[in-house]
Amino acid sequence: MIKTVVSTTLLLASLSAFAQMSPVGLWKTIDDDSGKEKSLVRIKETNGVFSGTIEKLLDPTTKPDEVCDKCTDDRKDKPVLGMTILRGLKQNADDKAVFDGGTIVDPNNGKLYRTRLKPVEDGKKLEMRGYIGPFYRTQVWLRVE
Repeated sequence: MIKTVVSTTLLLASLSAFAQMSPVGLWKTIDDDSGKEKSLVRIKETNGVFSGTIEKLLDPTTKPDEVCDKCTDDRKDKPVLGMTILRGLKQNADDKAVFDGGTIVDPNNGKLYRTRLKPVEDGKKLEMRGYIGPFYRTQVWLRVE
């Protein structure tokens, strides 16, 4: 009986640790240039594919009804609030701590970047890296929930 309880406890603890190393959850985005809080983004997983949607705008200079007028895809002229900015990410087959293969759009300039997510510090932070060619930007997002 004791072995069963210990085994179950260890299994649940390992599942909890894995869940925190997933990008799924609510994240506070921090601008890498200004250091200011920009938004809350909820990352979800559906059939192994991850996406992220802006749930709340935190930057007081951003109008609540702002649209992505510089976007060039289906998000053009759509509201920034509620916009799916992360699309098509999957867990990397070689490095299970990395989620890549998708894109992120920057609603401020409409640019589309290849992206990579990597939970760090036991899943409390998320390194979000966007690439255009050999150039990249990295932001560190903070887990809210």
